[in-house]
Amino acid sequence: MLALDMPDPDLPTASAGGLDRRHFLRLLGAGAAAVPAASLLAACGPGGDRAGGGGGATVSLPAAGAEIVEKPVLTLGFIKLTDMAPLAIAKEKNFFTEEGLNVTLEAQANWKVLLDGVIGGQLDGAHMLAGQPLAATIGYGTAAELIAPLSLDLNGNAITLSNKVWGMIEPGLAKDASGKPVHPIPASVLRPVIESFKSQGKPFNIGMVFPVSTHNYELRYWLAAGGVQPGFYLPGGDATGAVGGDVAISVTPPPQMPATLEAGTIEGYCVGEPWNQAAVQKKIGVPVITDDEIWRLNPEKVLGVRKDFAAKYPGTTAAVLRAVIKAQQWLDANQGGNRAEAVRILSQPNYVGADAEVIGASMTGKFTYGPGDTRDAPDFNIFFREFAGYPYYSDAVWYLTQMRRWGQISEDKPDDWYAATAAAVYRPDLYRAAAGALAAQGAIPAGAIPETDGYKPAQKGFIDGLAFDGKKPNAYLEQFPIGLKKGQKVTSAGVQGA
Repeated sequence: MLALDMPDPDLPTASAGGLDRRHFLRLLGAGAAAVPAASLLAACGPGGDRAGGGGGATVSLPAAGAEIVEKPVLTLGFIKLTDMAPLAIAKEKNFFTEEGLNVTLEAQANWKVLLDGVIGGQLDGAHMLAGQPLAATIGYGTAAELIAPLSLDLNGNAITLSNKVWGMIEPGLAKDASGKPVHPIPASVLRPVIESFKSQGKPFNIGMVFPVSTHNYELRYWLAAGGVQPGFYLPGGDATGAVGGDVAISVTPPPQMPATLEAGTIEGYCVGEPWNQAAVQKKIGVPVITDDEIWRLNPEKVLGVRKDFAAKYPGTTAAVLRAVIKAQQWLDANQGGNRAEAVRILSQPNYVGADAEVIGASMTGKFTYGPGDTRDAPDFNIFFREFAGYPYYSDAVWYLTQMRRWGQISEDKPDDWYAATAAAVYRPDLYRAAAGALAAQGAIPAGAIPETDGYKPAQKGFIDGLAFDGKKPNAYLEQFPIGLKKGQKVTSAGVQGA
C-alpha cells in the first residue's frame, strides 16, 4: 500500500492506482479544513483528475450535508469462528472500501482479550458475544459502556460430546426409520452418565467459551430443560457457576475446544463452528444438538463498540454498519449461492483458518452430526434473513434473564430495569439509520428493515416448550423449574430465599 501524503494518521491509505472513487468523494466531503487540497489531488493518481486507476471518471463534489467518515482507518477484532463472516466479507468484497473505510481485521486469542482490546481502545470494535456489552454495562466482570448497534447473525452453535459419552448414550436414543438418532436429543440422556461419573468420584466436565457467552446460556438451557442442574454463580465475580451443579462447566477458547476434548479434560462442549465439525473430522466427538434446536432463530454475536466511540465518530460508525449490512445480505443472497465462496474466504489463515471442508460442513445449508449423518440445516447460519442484523431490545432482555436465572445478576430487578438496560446497550436507532440509507440507495430492500418497537412478539421454539415475552422478563423467569426465582439468592451453602 502507498501512503497518501496526508499529515493526519487517521486518514486512509491508497492503492497504487489511487483511492476508490466513493472513498475519494467522501474525503472531498470532509472539506478543506479536514483534508488539504494538495493531498486530495495527490490521491487522484497520476492524472490528477481521476479517482482510482482508470476509467477517466469525472469527480464531482458530493451533495451538501454528505456524511463525513471521521476516522477512516480502523482495526476490528474477531475470534476464529465462522460467524465472524460478515466482517471478513465486508473486507474481502470491498464493502468497507465502498464506505470510505480502511479496515484491518485482527484475530484475538480469546473473548477476554477481545473485550479488553475494545475497552482499552486497541480495537475500534469487534465481533463480540451478545452478552459482553450487556455484562460490561451492568458491571459484571470488566465494567465499561459498550453498545451493540448491530446483530451479526442468528444460530451457529452446537453441543458436542466425546466419543466416550456418545457410546454411553447412543444405544438408548430414539431412532428414525433409517436408524439415525431422532433430533433434538434432550439433555436428560446425560443423567445416567453423570451418575456413573459421580459413582466413580469423577466430575462431569463440559466446556463453553466465556461466562456471559451465548454458549454458556444455551448449554445451561439445554441441561436444565433435561432436568440436569447446571449450577449457580455466587455474587462477587464468581466465574465458575458451580453452586449446586450436577456438572462442572469451564471456559475454553473456541479454537482449543477439540484439543481439550481429545485430551480428556472435558467430556463435551458448546461452541460455534467450525469447532464442532472439527471434532467430527478428527473423529473425537459427536455433535448432539444445534442451538437452533434449543432456541429457534436465537441471536448470536453482535458488533460491539464503545459508547464514546459511536458518539465521537457517528459517521464512521454509520459507515461500518452499512458495510456490514451489505456483507450480511451478500452472505444470504441467492439462496445461499455465495456460501461456497464465503467458505473459501473464511478458510484463509488470517480468518478462521480451518479446512474449507470443515467450515463447509455447517456453512452451506447442511450439518454433519457424524460420519454418514449429514442433514439439511438451512437455518444453521443466518446473517440477513429473518431480520438477523436488527438489534432487538427483546434479544438483550433474554440474555439479561439468563444472567439473573443463574445468579450473575444476584438481586431481583423490576421489568423496567431490563427494558432500560436493553435500551442503553442495544441501539436499533443506529441500525435503522444505516439500513435506511442503504434502502434509499436501493442497496437493500426496504422490507429488510422490520417495523417494530424493538420487541419481538412472544417467542416460542424453545426446547422446553416455554414462551418468552421480552416485555415480561420476571414472569418468564418464574416459569423455569430450574433457575432462580423472585427473592432467591445464591450463597456458598446453596440457593436461599423464597
